[in-house]
Parts: sequence; C-alpha cells; structure tokens
Amino acid sequence: MRFPAYHRDHPLLHLAPLPPPPPPPPPGTKEGFSTCHGSSQWTASQRLSDSSHRPGRLTETTTDRQSRSSVGTSRESGEVRQRISTMEEDMDEGQTQKGCLECCIKCLGGIPYPSLIATILLYAGVALFCGCGHEALSGTVTILQNYFEVVRSPVDALDVFTMIDIIKYVIYGIASAFFVYGILLMVEGFFTSGAIKDLYGDFKITTCGRCVSAWFIMLTYIFMLAWLGVTAFTSLPVFIYFNIWNICQNATTLEGATLCLDPRQYGIVPINEAKTVCAGSEKFYKMCESNELDMTFHLFICALAGAGAAVIAMIHYLMVLSANWAYVKDACRMQKYEDIKSKEEQELHDIHSTRSKERLNAYT
Repeated sequence: MRFPAYHRDHPLLHLAPLPPPPPPPPPGTKEGFSTCHGSSQWTASQRLSDSSHRPGRLTETTTDRQSRSSVGTSRESGEVRQRISTMEEDMDEGQTQKGCLECCIKCLGGIPYPSLIATILLYAGVALFCGCGHEALSGTVTILQNYFEVVRSPVDALDVFTMIDIIKYVIYGIASAFFVYGILLMVEGFFTSGAIKDLYGDFKITTCGRCVSAWFIMLTYIFMLAWLGVTAFTSLPVFIYFNIWNICQNATTLEGATLCLDPRQYGIVPINEAKTVCAGSEKFYKMCESNELDMTFHLFICALAGAGAAVIAMIHYLMVLSANWAYVKDACRMQKYEDIKSKEEQELHDIHSTRSKERLNAYT
C-alpha cells in the first residue's frame, strides 16, 4: 500500500517555527538552569568580579562603618555606665539615709524611758539635796558663830559643829553612792528591756538576771525608806529656821514685844550655856537683816525638796522594777514553753523522717 506523498502546501505542514536555541551559559555556571537564572547569576558574578577589581573602596567603606559603629557603641556604653553609676550613687545615698534613720529609730526604741525619767529625777533630787544641804550647813555654822557666839569645843566632844561635819561627810557619801546606783538601775533597765524585746533572739534570760532584778527591787525599797527618813530629818532645820524667820518678822512689826531666840530649845547647845538673843539687841537685828539667815532658810527648803524628789524617784524605780520583774518572769515562762515546743516539733520531725525512710526501704 502506498501512502500519498505530502505536498508542501499540505495544511499539516504549516506549523509554528521553533524558537532559537538559548545562548550558551557563561563559564562557571551550573547546568540545568534556565537562561534567566543563568543571566542573573552571571550578572551577580560579574558585579562581584567588578567589585573585586576595586578592593580599596570596599575596604574603606567597611572600615568607616566599623569605626562609626565602634564610636557610637563607645558613646552609648559611656552614657549607660554614667547612668548606672549615678543610679548606684543615688541608691547608696538612699540606703545610707535609710540606714541612719532605721538605726536612730532602733536606738530610740531601745531606750527604757521610765528608767530614764526615774534616773533623771533621782540625780536632780540628790544634787539638790547634797548641794543645798551642804551650803545650808555652812551658813548655819556662820550664824551660830557670829550671832549666837557658839564656839567649837576644844576636846573631841560631840557638839553641834562636830555633828555638822559628820552630816557633811554623809552628804558626800550619798552623792557618790546614788550616782553609781542610778547608773546601775539605768543599765538594768536597758538589759531588762532588751531581754523582753529580744525574747525570740539570741539573748537568753538567765537565772542570774532574775536574781539581779529581785535584788534591785529589795535594795530600792530600802533606799526609799532611807530617803523618807532623810526627808523627815531635813524638815527639822526648815521648821527651826521658819520659827526664827517668824520671830524676826513679828519683832519688826510689833513694838515693845520681848521675843528671844534660845538655841537650847532645839538642843543645839548644852543646857548650862545661855546663848539667848532677844529682840531689841544689836545682834538680833543684824541677824534678822542679814542675807545669811534668808539664804540658809531657802537652802534648807531646796534641800527638803531634793529629798522629796529622791523619794519620788525611788517610788518610780520600784514601779519600773516590779513591772520589769513581772515581764521577765512571764518571758521566762514563755521561753521555756517555746523551748519545749521546739523540742517536741524536732522529735516529731525525726519520727516522721525515720518512718519515711523505713517505708522507702520496705518498698525497695
């Protein structure tokens, strides 16, 4: 069978022309890529090759960028460091101020103010009694020698001047003893306050501390009774000088009145010695008009007030020490309870841990 010969004008032979073959890729490109990818890669490689022919410009640009970035980074780091240092200084100043304030508040809170008030009152009373009493006794000696003509006994007899000297030495001892006693009571108040406030801290209340508190209570009570006696004794010269001052006032207001001052009435001189000073005599008027009588009278009044202040301070100390004793006693009981409770909790914890270990061993 013959097939017909195709003519050129056959419709099947009129097809679209084939596209031209792609140009060969440049050397160095991979096979299997299209012409478009090949051209883009060739362009990039050409740019790189062109830039490789100008290394100075690229190196210079990178160096400038690195230098600029380093300068900016150094500036930023310097500013950050400065801010951090400023913040640290502010924090340090704030902590310092806060620390000083907290320290001051803690110190003020630890001061036993009742004991401090009692100590100040005791020192004021003792100073007033000792100073004014000493000067009043010296004024009494001057009045007896100048206006009543009382002389010191040549032998070692117990006369009024010897008694005054003994009282002066007693005053010296009272001043020094109660100065030390006030310090001891103040220290005891500090330690008692610390024992109460630091009950759950490292400070522990001992039996010796409780005994010292009880001893101070007993000693303060004895001193209070002693100061009551001193106050009663100081009221005697106040009464005597009040009578003398009253006689001087009545002698100047009442004309023709015969008023006399006899030291034998007060036991100052023996009975066989007559040392009477009556109104109308020169010595009587000199004594009444002198500043010594008025000053001695007021000094004895101040000494009496100082003795009364010391009595009030002793009563205040008794209240403070009794309250501290009660607080310390309760604190000791609470401390024993806390110790027993902590021991029981520790024992329970040990028992629980032992049982846990036994169960773990049984399971394993």
